[in-house]
Amino acid sequence: MPFGGVFSVLPTPFSASGDVDLDSLRRVVDLFIADGVDGFTALGVTSEVARLTDAERDRVLDTILAHVDGRVPVVAGTTADGLRTCIEYTRRAKAAGATAVMISPPRMTKINSDAVAKHFAEVASAVDLPIVVQDYPPISGYAMEPALLARIARDVPRARTIKLEDPPTPLKVSRILELTAIQGEPVTIFGGLGGVFLLEELMAGAAGAMTGFAFPAILVKIVSLFRAGNIDDAAREFYAKVPLMRFEFQEGIGMAIRKEVLRRRGAIANAAIRAPGGALDQTTREALDRVMEWTVGSTKYEAGSKR
Repeated sequence: MPFGGVFSVLPTPFSASGDVDLDSLRRVVDLFIADGVDGFTALGVTSEVARLTDAERDRVLDTILAHVDGRVPVVAGTTADGLRTCIEYTRRAKAAGATAVMISPPRMTKINSDAVAKHFAEVASAVDLPIVVQDYPPISGYAMEPALLARIARDVPRARTIKLEDPPTPLKVSRILELTAIQGEPVTIFGGLGGVFLLEELMAGAAGAMTGFAFPAILVKIVSLFRAGNIDDAAREFYAKVPLMRFEFQEGIGMAIRKEVLRRRGAIANAAIRAPGGALDQTTREALDRVMEWTVGSTKYEAGSKR
């Protein structure tokens, strides 16, 4: 699975009445493609997937796949606490036309490395589709050690792509790559966490970023410069823009900030998130104005901008 570059995790826009806004979702897809993304991830944490019904999940994924229409790969989140549910979600993603699925370890009362490894093996045996292993302890409640991720790559050939979101991520990237090199099992590692460690992750050997950051053109530029060997230019771009990544990736209100930015960019009609998510206060809005002015030169940011 030749993944790499920048994969944007798509939000789920909602109308003022709380319904899924598919027209806004299509505009986000077009905006991010204009920004140069290499792919999309649907039904992730940024997508507020935990607040969607199963029928809404299907409708969102079908809309994304139809509108993308093969222009870039689409990864579908299929995480579930139960194995059968995870397999069912994965089968539905394959039937819909997803390129791959992204799965976190299930929440269990007494989870352990053997149970986690078995979970991925069972899903891979049931559905012939590449798996992106999501390592994000705040969601799964379980921190996956580098040795476990290397073990999964060795034992489950379909699960050799990792979305790594357990800091310190650069150190963990290096360790996973060392272990998998010893095993002879090549893996692809994406960073996440809003892109706040992107440069350091690339330096450690990551293939790119998979995140919901609302300005993917910035990430695309950093990755492109790094891949071209212009590491100093990549660093200048990264360190100039990382305050915006940091501001957006605030616990509790990060999704609200992202949606507000996408509203300003003209992609979504309404920045609402579903309860129990937090809304932005006036102080945060003013701070967003300031950080956008400093980092991108405007309180708006147009598709395809080369700033």
